[in-house]
Amino acid sequence: GYVSFRNSVGLLQLKQVFRSQLSVSSVSDQDACRAGLQPVSRWKAYGLNGYPGFIFIQNPFLPGCQRHWVKQCLKLYTQKPNVCNLDLHMAPEKTADLWGQSKEKLRRKGSSKCEPRSLLEKLRWVTLGYHYNWDTKKYSANHHTPFPSDLAFLSEQVAAACGFRGFQAQAGILNYYHFDSSLGIHVDESELDHSRPLLSFSFGQSSIFLLGGLKREEAPTAMFMHSGDIMVMSGFSRLLYHAVPRVLPNPEGTALPSCLDQALSTDLPVGSVIEHSSDEDWQVCAKYLQSSRINMTIRQVLAEGQKFPEESGTNTESQISSEDSHHQENSRAKRHKPNMDS
Repeated sequence: GYVSFRNSVGLLQLKQVFRSQLSVSSVSDQDACRAGLQPVSRWKAYGLNGYPGFIFIQNPFLPGCQRHWVKQCLKLYTQKPNVCNLDLHMAPEKTADLWGQSKEKLRRKGSSKCEPRSLLEKLRWVTLGYHYNWDTKKYSANHHTPFPSDLAFLSEQVAAACGFRGFQAQAGILNYYHFDSSLGIHVDESELDHSRPLLSFSFGQSSIFLLGGLKREEAPTAMFMHSGDIMVMSGFSRLLYHAVPRVLPNPEGTALPSCLDQALSTDLPVGSVIEHSSDEDWQVCAKYLQSSRINMTIRQVLAEGQKFPEESGTNTESQISSEDSHHQENSRAKRHKPNMDS
């Protein structure tokens, strides 16, 4: 059976799920609100027996705030200098404005299967900050672009609430799933510092998440992830195998989960990283999410003061080889569909 954190009372009798203690004093209500989150004292966070360091936070977002992150993932974070799977087999000018090239097609989209897909619908992943190299499975000092400040702020608050003060969001992998997508079993170990947590944010349609063991063969625990849910993998659970075998229509039976129908409050706090989305922008996002799920995983790559090991060759050489491998990386990503994301 699946672990459902929404009816955790029934599961508590199985001694599987327990309420997780959060560090309420580490995040002021004002900072939580600036990140679009409820006060930490109201979050419903759960742990799972046998998985120390795994924390599941049931949608802690304030009404309307999930929309901001969806729009950023589709409209802003897809822009250069961030890297996406489409860069690897398309000319740079073709991928410069995925949103602009796709929004009309998406808005008019019917239910017919034979309509050609827009570029946004062909998007599989975007990398932020230190860009993950899918071929070498490494990050490098010379393949780095500025990490989005709003997403860094959100990540810092969530990490602090889970007991990790001073977390630095240095790399992000955004995955874009559709009903026929899956993510093969893997472990996230490329970061040089494993003492910091991995944060995973989920928006849109639901999915099944499998949390396995330290070895690939160990039988996993299955659970549902719904829109707004956050998972934190830290400590023992930081290096566990995991997978996303299925994306499922949201269990409410509506085109979009009700938490995405809520409007944003008109008065945002001073210093809020959340922006109001125009109705026009949200229509495009909503149409996209009717058959899709977006996942943001945020990592700290280096410990405080840590540096990347010296790469062989001069900087220019390693820069060139890094760019080349980024070009191969996508043809490979296409061959191994389930492993198209890290």
